[in-house]
Amino acid sequence: MSAPGVLIGAARSSSGKTTLTLGLMRALTRRGLRVAPVKCGPDYIDPAFHAAATGRAGVNLDSWAMDADVIAALAAHAGAGADLMIAEGAMGLFDGAPGGAAGVGANADIAAMLGWPVVLIHDVSGQAQTAAAIVRGITAHDARVTLAGVVMNRVASERHRRLAGEAIEALGVKMFGALPRDETIALPERHLGLVQAGETPELDARLDALADFIEAHVDVEAIVACATSGETGNLIPNASPPAQRIAIARDDAFSFFYPHLAQSWRDAGAELSFFSPLADEAPPEDCGLCWLPGGYPELHAGRLSAAQGFIKGLRRFAKGRWIHGECGGYMALGRTLIDATGEAHEMAGLLELETSFAKRKLHLGYRSARLATDHPLGAAGSRLRGHDFHYATFLRETGDPFAIAKDAYSDDEHPAGLSNDGVSGSFFHLMA
Repeated sequence: MSAPGVLIGAARSSSGKTTLTLGLMRALTRRGLRVAPVKCGPDYIDPAFHAAATGRAGVNLDSWAMDADVIAALAAHAGAGADLMIAEGAMGLFDGAPGGAAGVGANADIAAMLGWPVVLIHDVSGQAQTAAAIVRGITAHDARVTLAGVVMNRVASERHRRLAGEAIEALGVKMFGALPRDETIALPERHLGLVQAGETPELDARLDALADFIEAHVDVEAIVACATSGETGNLIPNASPPAQRIAIARDDAFSFFYPHLAQSWRDAGAELSFFSPLADEAPPEDCGLCWLPGGYPELHAGRLSAAQGFIKGLRRFAKGRWIHGECGGYMALGRTLIDATGEAHEMAGLLELETSFAKRKLHLGYRSARLATDHPLGAAGSRLRGHDFHYATFLRETGDPFAIAKDAYSDDEHPAGLSNDGVSGSFFHLMA
């Protein structure tokens, strides 16, 4: 058994999940509860806000990328020593993709596996009694999922609240609260979602404002009372880490690194050493692998190009030790990165790659990949699960592939990324 949990879900994206989740997390943390944060699905940005709101590192759970044992183990680890677990869903409650390891990647899978009830936040703008029809459909759609109650969002008036709220309550569904329209509490955004937590000005004050907003309009005690404990797993043995000592880039340009990967590598005996390319730091020489995560190199391309200590350090590191880049890290390993203004910036030049953020196209979705050659992540043919999420496009990508990949909707495989003399990378983000 683990700490009791609850999942914040919605009928669609942009319904207010993050507002309710962060407000609840901060409000309960201020009351002295130990809140364990969870993010459902592939997301790097929200967990950093969760950590800022609760003071505890979060975890991502994803039924498409992870099998059931891994999900149970990660939930057990995250909930250890906590009073309550609060999970934020992604997209709509039942949205997913075929061919997953333990489900379709839907929030509903996580709620069902871990026995957590769902608190539905529903945007009622442009609706009145019709909101009840949508809630009725969500309630009946999946027998595995228990809907604990509803918080309405973007309520225009007291009359609006009564029309929609009373229709929902007539279904026998509990109303936990109603949030009025208030654009002043919105967090700043950019092309991949929220501006990162570390870059958000006056973050603590913003989180406190969200907590005050939720406390004023939501029955927080009732939500806590509905949380239930489900079955979670024991921590499972970890596979061998990709190296004994791993250098990991970490700053505003390279921040998309899943906490559960770091934890699994540490649990397997690896030592992690973090460095900042934007501070012109080179990867530590005593490490056997350098990992460049994704992030926003396109916003800092000029500084990265000028960071010759970092660039030359990467080139030295590549002489005998492995370097791997994910997404933004992959772009930094190439020869040229063109920013949004069309200006070209010289990168490390370790792969025959040129990328452009001036020519943008969204690439998004789950990916299954098999390693094209032997790699620190596994032998040739080893299977990896993860996702793509980027706007950058290729101008040139020449050489042997890092992996052979396919998306969730096709069996067609295609080369992904590059691998050359111990330097590899792709736009693929590893989850499991």
